[in-house]
Amino acid sequence: MSELTSISPLDGRYCREIKELAPIFSESALIKYRLKIEIEYLTALADESKIKEVGELTDEDRAALRLIYEKFDETEAAKVKKIEAATNHDVKSVEYYLKEKIGKVKRLSDCLEFVHFALTSEDINNLAYSLMLKDGLEVYVRNLQKVMKELKELALKNKKTALLALTHGQPASPTTLGKELAVFYWRLKSQLEDLKKLKLSGKFSGAVGNWNAHYAAYPKVDWISFSQKFVEALGLEFNPLTTQIEPHDAAAAVYHNLVRLNNIVKDLNQDVWLYVSRGIFRQNKIKGEVGSSAMPHKINPIYFENSEGNLGLANALLNHLALKLPNSRLQRDLSDSTVIRNQGAALAYGLLALKSTLKGLFRIEPDQAAISRELDGHWELLAEPIQVVLRKAGQPKPYEALKELTRGQKITKAEIQKFIRGLKIDKSAKSELLKLTPANYIGLAPKLVDKYIK
Repeated sequence: MSELTSISPLDGRYCREIKELAPIFSESALIKYRLKIEIEYLTALADESKIKEVGELTDEDRAALRLIYEKFDETEAAKVKKIEAATNHDVKSVEYYLKEKIGKVKRLSDCLEFVHFALTSEDINNLAYSLMLKDGLEVYVRNLQKVMKELKELALKNKKTALLALTHGQPASPTTLGKELAVFYWRLKSQLEDLKKLKLSGKFSGAVGNWNAHYAAYPKVDWISFSQKFVEALGLEFNPLTTQIEPHDAAAAVYHNLVRLNNIVKDLNQDVWLYVSRGIFRQNKIKGEVGSSAMPHKINPIYFENSEGNLGLANALLNHLALKLPNSRLQRDLSDSTVIRNQGAALAYGLLALKSTLKGLFRIEPDQAAISRELDGHWELLAEPIQVVLRKAGQPKPYEALKELTRGQKITKAEIQKFIRGLKIDKSAKSELLKLTPANYIGLAPKLVDKYIK
């Protein structure tokens, strides 16, 4: 398979954009994670004093064992797949491969049959997939933080850039461009903090979660404590009560958190797209690029559009993972096996989207002239502060008076100031109202950015 022959665009058209996920979610990577767990389990058995048959492992032995997964590459992965072609079992093929490797080291031959001792495939798989997701999240978060950094810089830079707000698609009280971008930064920050609190879990308790075979062979070993120590050493939270499979509830919480993060980025994409459409943002020209095959003048906001589309794919997968994986018939069925393999694709579509959004943000800058023109066309927006000041002054029915003047109409600067001059209110209050413009009626927007973002 190549970029031109791959069925999935992730492995074809977009492979360069998501290449940092290949060492985490590829088939070769999955085998490597499985090997790591098998080898670390073997060394843990050797450290258990009540299991004398494994024998003591020297530092040299441990280093030699760990080199098997540390130096594991595609050439070695092909050997595992060759074994799998005969066994028709992915985890058993890893066991046979590891035994073959260990069998070549004479001093380790005594522990050969303690590879995969008393385990079921899910003991290996659930830990491998949790570690893969854990490592994949680091890549996703690193790129999310790049988007957040750019958002923060744009928010601070434009905290005083007045902007016509639209509620229900209609002109509304002005805001600032920086404050509106700060909203997205704040939302992402909140969800990212929640994500960092989540801890993926793992089980290591045999065929139906009771350590049946473990206990039959070594009844004096505290298998619950042994397994807890082993799982926690991998950086996961120990789940002591399971069926054959770890129920994936912790992973589902992560998937749903990613859905929320992706939705916020999607919302950002759509808003920036609309700002570009309104002329609030202009897009920088890149020499040699073409915007349209028919219309030479165009610079399309393609990065925000591509991001939106890929976030939809990411969330479709993430939602299915979160809904499907926690459900398994009785002690287990195999329907989760084919589904969980796609968690890498879900993160890849999300990563691709984040990179597209970042590229889009790098290309935009506010068009101050367009922003000013838009604001200057809507002096009727000052109806809100005028009627509030009149309420304060005790004037009767101020809302109704301003409604009569402005509802459904565009009012000029001259018309609004003529109305203000005719008001029977304190001179200082009238003077302050006359100073108001759509461009300076922005409330606490700049202070909000400074207080919560800076």
